[in-house]
Amino acid sequence: MKLDKLTTETRNEASMTLDQMSVQEAIALMNQEDRRVPEAIEQVLPQIEAAIKLIVKSFNQDGRLIYMGAGTSGRLGVLDAAECVPTFSTPPEMVVGLIAGGEKAMLSAVEGAEDSAEFGRDDLKELKLTDKDTVVGIAASGRTPYVKGGLAYAQEVGASTVSVACNKGAEISEYSQVAIEVDAGAEVLTGSTRLKAGTAQKLILNMLSTVSMVQIGKVYKNLMVDVQPTNEKLEERSKRIIMQATECDYEVAEKAFHEADKNVKVAIVMVLTNNDSNSAIDLLIQSDGFIQEAIKEERD
Repeated sequence: MKLDKLTTETRNEASMTLDQMSVQEAIALMNQEDRRVPEAIEQVLPQIEAAIKLIVKSFNQDGRLIYMGAGTSGRLGVLDAAECVPTFSTPPEMVVGLIAGGEKAMLSAVEGAEDSAEFGRDDLKELKLTDKDTVVGIAASGRTPYVKGGLAYAQEVGASTVSVACNKGAEISEYSQVAIEVDAGAEVLTGSTRLKAGTAQKLILNMLSTVSMVQIGKVYKNLMVDVQPTNEKLEERSKRIIMQATECDYEVAEKAFHEADKNVKVAIVMVLTNNDSNSAIDLLIQSDGFIQEAIKEERD
């Protein structure tokens, strides 16, 4: 595929005089263009749903979600993976972000890394990829060799495969079970895919990880009940979550929080079922970690 045929490489007619615009005009244009992103994502919601089902299947069989990409795409995958740990108390190996060139590439470009399909294969081999895992290849252009190599290897292993591209007819789509192709139009700054393309990718990754976590019991109502209270601010947020989930007062929430050894989910079940921490833990184990099911288990 030639670069000049890619939407992400074409020039935006609305920004041809970007260098002559006032600050007000430039930011108004960018804001206007950014509105195109959620509209474009709306067109691929069925594909996003299909991808989430693959990820949930992996989680339910102790498999992993593995993002891989280069440059901005890779950084977004690493970011989403890293945020799952404090938000959902997932072990670091459950959601993994791979970037072409390794950790060094998070801060500066590693020349040639994204152009090697073999590097993509090697990174997945190092993770000991299995058929229980789901690999999500991310590439704004849809043609990054590092991602193609990784997805091809994932297919050989029998892992589930998803691709996220910002061009229609993306090459990486040929290597995935579920192809997400979102086209938000040309960038305000020609070829700068950290803009609309990056925003589209971030929004899609938000959906993939968040809704997948909801589906495996990491959320109660709309509350982060598996949050890790690793500092004072998060401890206070944890108590507030307990209060919101159970409609109890601060004193009750604080008491349950400490009796549950700062486990928010256990504390909530304690308050809702009027049980001690050990009984709450047993209920959660019986219900695979779903608070709603734990409550029903106790009532039954």
